[in-house]
Amino acid sequence: MKSSLILSSRDLHFLLFDWLDVAELTKRERFADHSTETFEAVLDLAETIATRDFAPHNRTADVNEPRLVDGRVQLIPEVAAALSKFADSGLLAAHADASLGGLQLPSTVAKAAMAWFQAANVATSAYAFLSVANANLLVAHGTEVQIDSYARPLLAGRFFGTMCLSEPGAGSSLADLTTTAHEQPDGTYRLFGNKMWISGGDHEMSENIIHLVLARTPDAPAGVRGISLFVVPKFLLDDDGAPAERNDIVTAGLNHKMGYRGTTNAALNFGEGAYRPGGGPGAVGFLVGARNAGLQLMFHMMNEARVGVGVGAAALGYTGYLHSLDYAKTRLQGRPATDRDPSKPQVPIIEHPDVRRMLLAQKSYVEGGLALGLYCARLVDDSQTASEADDRLQAALLLDVLTPIVKSWPSQWCLAANDLAIQVLGGYGYTRDYPVEQFYRDNRLNPIHEGTHGIQAADLLGRKVVHSGGAGLDAFAAAVRATIARAGRTEHAVALSVAVASLVAVTHKLHGTGDPASALANASSYLEAFGHIVVAWIWLEQELAAAGRGGDFYDGKRAAAQYFFRFELPKARTQLELLDSLDATVLETAPAWL
Repeated sequence: MKSSLILSSRDLHFLLFDWLDVAELTKRERFADHSTETFEAVLDLAETIATRDFAPHNRTADVNEPRLVDGRVQLIPEVAAALSKFADSGLLAAHADASLGGLQLPSTVAKAAMAWFQAANVATSAYAFLSVANANLLVAHGTEVQIDSYARPLLAGRFFGTMCLSEPGAGSSLADLTTTAHEQPDGTYRLFGNKMWISGGDHEMSENIIHLVLARTPDAPAGVRGISLFVVPKFLLDDDGAPAERNDIVTAGLNHKMGYRGTTNAALNFGEGAYRPGGGPGAVGFLVGARNAGLQLMFHMMNEARVGVGVGAAALGYTGYLHSLDYAKTRLQGRPATDRDPSKPQVPIIEHPDVRRMLLAQKSYVEGGLALGLYCARLVDDSQTASEADDRLQAALLLDVLTPIVKSWPSQWCLAANDLAIQVLGGYGYTRDYPVEQFYRDNRLNPIHEGTHGIQAADLLGRKVVHSGGAGLDAFAAAVRATIARAGRTEHAVALSVAVASLVAVTHKLHGTGDPASALANASSYLEAFGHIVVAWIWLEQELAAAGRGGDFYDGKRAAAQYFFRFELPKARTQLELLDSLDATVLETAPAWL
């Protein structure tokens, strides 16, 4: 049987069972009802549904993007049908507590299963992705009523969810958001304002849409310390919990995107008076948690989404790699440099060294990126369920410092893999006759949403590596050095040892300047260097897991690791040297010069 062009089940098995040892998780109380067999069954089910119900309409949804007609959003019917199959399978609530109708799977396995859907059809899977993250926030921070009224239907696939942060005038600067929430005598709030770039913001595929909205009360302090979080449903619920009266939320328009076209992306107006539930103006909302703690609570959803974005970026890069690999094996063109006799048959383009270079680069990016995403999912499991308190703490510290990297590194470099996939196909890759151009367009969103590359860089260098006295950076360095010790004095272990030492030294130098502007001026270079060192570490880990094993699969792992250490890791050295010099080119460039 031909291998899938969506993802590699062989690679997922290696990452989960040979490297991350998810079977060990079944010894923990939360996962005691599971086994290797149930994990494999879940992955097989995910592959089946992704292949049968998601992949076939990926191009159709791209060509026939959502439309707003007479105030109603129209989607192709295949999107709702696929999401219904997804929910019916139980995979939508795969991670959730059994008491909430979930399968109580480890996050590591649930993320691996989700990768199948993101690779097959990232736009359709986005509705499920957002709904799960929305429900998880409510389960963690909502009241029992909010959990029963909203989280349970979200996990069952009856309701879908969104996150409403950005505004037309504020963008990513959440300190400047202006949406207001006014408390009512009955304890509810009435919201007024505009939200922009709301993925899944409107459609008619579910009974209800549950918006999690950031807003500020009239007496709130300025800045991010004055932001609160509210549940604002599209339809208010009746006494039986069923959707009833329409809330005062209006879709002002849909954004027309370069990619990810099957996911609606809306501008929403709250409280403009189109609907007046209860006779008064404003969209009815319900406070989640305490007043002015909204951004902190929303980070629960945002950080989960950032790991998910990284996995999705890797998945899109991975499917592009597999498509270009398949093409390179069958496309006949040219002859070897050692035998250019025109009377001889042409050879598959994979025989040409430069094509193999492009394929090897893709392989190193996408397999490294997917491994990083699943490693972070394993850290989620360890931070929540490890038997020892210190193990839980160390996992949480490491996850915190890796979150900006797992979001941004695959978003940058697995997009680069998509670019190379187009190049492998040549002129055909630039046409819509082949899917690699769509994979690139879809993946181009990932460096932007859930915090841009620059925002993640500032977060990493400005906060994550110095938080709690640098405990996260220390946890990372310790983990890398433990891997290096296991590897011994190999070429790759030595190179990684030098790189991580340089990273730690440069970090201390940057924060020793006492000048935040100087320290953060080249934060993006810091993020990229840090990310390359992280992925080199992940590749060394995979090499150790593959040690002593023969065959094409394991030889391929070793070749990809070799490529990354020889072609990619040296890039980090150049960036660290720039950072160490405290280069001020960007700071000294006046806006008028540009």
